[in-house]
Order: sequence, then structure tokens, then C-alpha cells
Amino acid sequence: MESAISLLLLLIQVPATAILFSRLLKGPRRHPPIEPQQPTPKLLGKVSIVVPTLNEVLRISPLLAGLSQQSYEVREITVVDSKSSDGTPDLVKASQQKDPRFRLMTDDPLPSGWVGRPWALHNGFLYSSEASQWFLGLDADIQPHPGLVAGLVKTAEAQGYDLVSLSPQFILKYPGECWLQPALLMTLLYRFDPAGINTEQPERVMANGQCFLCRRSVLAAVGGYNSAKSSFCDDVTLARNIAIQGYKVGFLDGAKVLKVRMYEGAMETWKEWGRSLDLKDATSRSQLCGDLWLLASVQGLPFLIVLTFLLISPTLSYSHTPPLLLLGLNLFLLVIRFAMLIAIAPSYDRTNAKGSWLFWLSPLADPLAVLRIFLSAFRTPREWRGRKYSAEL
Repeated sequence: MESAISLLLLLIQVPATAILFSRLLKGPRRHPPIEPQQPTPKLLGKVSIVVPTLNEVLRISPLLAGLSQQSYEVREITVVDSKSSDGTPDLVKASQQKDPRFRLMTDDPLPSGWVGRPWALHNGFLYSSEASQWFLGLDADIQPHPGLVAGLVKTAEAQGYDLVSLSPQFILKYPGECWLQPALLMTLLYRFDPAGINTEQPERVMANGQCFLCRRSVLAAVGGYNSAKSSFCDDVTLARNIAIQGYKVGFLDGAKVLKVRMYEGAMETWKEWGRSLDLKDATSRSQLCGDLWLLASVQGLPFLIVLTFLLISPTLSYSHTPPLLLLGLNLFLLVIRFAMLIAIAPSYDRTNAKGSWLFWLSPLADPLAVLRIFLSAFRTPREWRGRKYSAEL
């Protein structure tokens, strides 16, 4: 019985391990992290920035301050507010008094079939200046460094990207999120190529709408955000649709140019981020099932299998090869997982975090993180950021 169970688990895990390694081995060839840069005259007025907001008064101030520090490459900064009731528009108006590039607009009533975020971005795109060559969508919770926009545009033009988005540096504050958040992030790192690798398969393209730069002409050619209007992961959906059209799409490391404070604590991280990480709105059913198999095999099971061996080792017979191979494989996967913490450490700002040492124990949260992806994969959100949606989505 021990050998049969071990052999079955090996048949499940070995192919997944091979796929994981084929992705991790691409890491040394990835594009280096984006660096802040000073603009040059040829960048003058090239970028229109659009920020969708809905009750962001507690988070948007660092973004507004950071955008004011961007230079003349930014033509305009449009905040598209969805009738916030917490004073968010007042903060934007205050910034407008200091920086005339800011403007505040309210999006039209949400049409049937649209999710709020892509609708706000679509409205911002329609009202942006046609003289700008680039459209930059930013979330209200990011904290941009000076030189972000110039560095991003220069990199996009030098590398020939039509669309490029950035992974941020995450700000952690509380013990629970220090433990859980890296495990949730790892579900993305295991499923997709590393940031900075040009993914050739459009259906495997990764993107991050927190910092999403696209050529205005390309966005116009695909009808703005129409193709992602009903998606709760509109960034990935839109990026894949653009890649399918033959445009060059990139996902790069932006830890040196922007930070983000996404959610407050482990429970909010579990609820809010966990329900979009499955990316089911941008993924076919077969790909989603394949991703779930991969995550269960190489991230969810290793700790549980090793723990099981430790608990029942006195009663196990190690005279057969399969149990030994299974234990060895999962110990190896755990070693790789802990080693990955060194690789992702620069993606976290734990300077003021309580219990920051729990970051180094985040692999122990992997079974929970994988469970969260499974739970989300078979549920469609009915409420998002205070909006309620019908079953039609």
C-alpha cells in the first residue's frame, strides 16, 4: 500500500516538477529590473496617465505625491472616480491646485456586462489626449518613485514593447500577511515565466494592471478595454488579447521604481487578492485545470507529504524504493521553495513590518495558498470593492 500510494503521487508530481524547473531555469536570462531614469526632450508629453478610484482616501495620497514628481514626459494625469463617498475627489482637487496636469472626472454609470475597474479605465482612455503616444494605467494604491515613467517608457521603446507592465515591491506591515502574502505570490511565480522573460505563448502572458503601459495606437486598435470588460483580472485578459493580435507584450520587474500597499492584514489579503489570483477570466478551462494540478503538485503537497513522513515514520517501511523517492522529491521541492525566498526578498519592503521574520516561514503557508486558488477558481465574485455584480458576469 505504501509503495502504491507513493508511486501514484510520484506520477502526479514528477511531470509538474519538470515543468516548474523549465520555468525557473529561465530566471538568469530575464531582463534586469527597471531603473528610475531622467527624461529626455524627445519624451516630452508622450504619456497620458489614468487612475481609476473608488473610495481610496486612505491609500491614494502617496500616489498623488509620487505622480507630481514625474517630469515633463507626463502630459496629463486623469483620475476617473466612480462616485467615491469618502473624500477621494477632494484629495485629487487639492493636488490639482498644485499640479495642473491633474484632472478629475466621474465615469458614466456602469453598463451591464462591465466590471467597474475596466469601465473606469476605458472612460479615461476615451478622454485622454490623442497627442500622447502612451497610455499608462495606475492603481490608487501604488507609490511611484521619481523617474518611474521615464524609465518605463525608455525601456519599452528600447525593447520594442507595445505593452509592458511591472511587478511592484510589496509593503508588508503585519505578521499574518508576512506569512501568507509571499505564499500567494508564489502561486503566480510557479505558474508563469519569471518577470523579465518574453513569453512566446499569448495564453501564458502575465500582466499587472497596477502599472500598465500601452501604446495608445495599440489600445485604440483593440477597442480600448472592451475585450476585458467583464473580467475581474482585466489586466491579464487585455494583455493576452493584445498579444494574440501579434503585438509585443512584456512583464518586467519594477521593484526599484514602485511600491504598493495592497491590503491590510492576512484576512483582507486572503479575501481580496486570493479571489483574483486564479486568473480564470483570462484562462481556458483546460489551462486552469493544468495550473491547479501544477500548484497542487509542486507547492501544495510537498510540505504536507514531508510532514506526513515525519509523523508516521516509525510505522513506515523504507524497504521499498517509491516511498524513499517520494520523500526525496518533496524534500527537494521544499529546499527549492525556501531558496525562492532569497530570490523574491527584494520584492518586499519589510522595513516597518511586525513579525517580519515570518516571511522566511511562508513556505509553511503554501497549502493554504493553493487551497485559496482552488476555492477561487470555481467561484465568480459577486462583489468587488463595494460594487455588487449580477450572475450574468
